[in-house]
Amino acid sequence: MAVPKKRTGHSAQGHRRSNWKATKPETTKCPNCGETVLTHTVCTACGYYKGEPVRLKDKETAAVKEKPAKKSAKKAAPKAEEVKVETKKAEEVEVKAETPAEEVKEEAVAEEKTSEEKAE
Repeated sequence: MAVPKKRTGHSAQGHRRSNWKATKPETTKCPNCGETVLTHTVCTACGYYKGEPVRLKDKETAAVKEKPAKKSAKKAAPKAEEVKVETKKAEEVEVKAETPAEEVKEEAVAEEKTSEEKAE
């Protein structure tokens, strides 16, 4: 890979970037409402493009369209009832985890009693 021997000077860098400049975006006036609009885009004020109405996402229509999408998101997020069920299951698992330990302790106590009875 080629590696430069020396840094590029400020002047050479400036000459190279002389054509690298920002331009103003082209704007026109909307024929329907007179609002200033970017060229080849729908007017955000009235929703017209080339004299014809175009459907824009309003807050109400966007909310209606997003509801089915939110259902899929809700499937990923558990409902309050499901959370309660999961916590109950978690509690049952904890109880089950405690019971074998208790059973082992009870068995150990029972074995000690039987060994003491045999010794007597």
